[in-house]
Amino acid sequence: QVQLVESGGGLVQPGGSLRLSCAASGTIFSINAIDAMGWYRQGPGPQRRLVATITRGGSAQYLDSLKGRFTISRDNANNTVYLQMNSLKPEDTDVYYCGAGGTSGSYYDVRYWGQGTQVTVSS
Repeated sequence: QVQLVESGGGLVQPGGSLRLSCAASGTIFSINAIDAMGWYRQGPGPQRRLVATITRGGSAQYLDSLKGRFTISRDNANNTVYLQMNSLKPEDTDVYYCGAGGTSGSYYDVRYWGQGTQVTVSS
């Protein structure tokens, strides 16, 4: 099994920044079976929505509306993925979940979820 532990959420003013971290732990076999890691947020819909994902090889994808504000990065040696969030807006307020799974990074390809970390953007 793989456990994902997020950190870095909190309260920030509009225009501010936060950096989320997600560290994966587990057996070597289970860790090696993961390709994409990333971040998802609940949004108003019935399922979590992809924010940004990145593969072991560094291929990243983003929700189009977030490009230029959010940057995903990954430290494969430490099995950790980061999300740098800049120019935050109130509509970014949500619970952000770390996910890990298959190459596509799709919500449906996530095999492991973190517990979520709250991001609140408010003055």
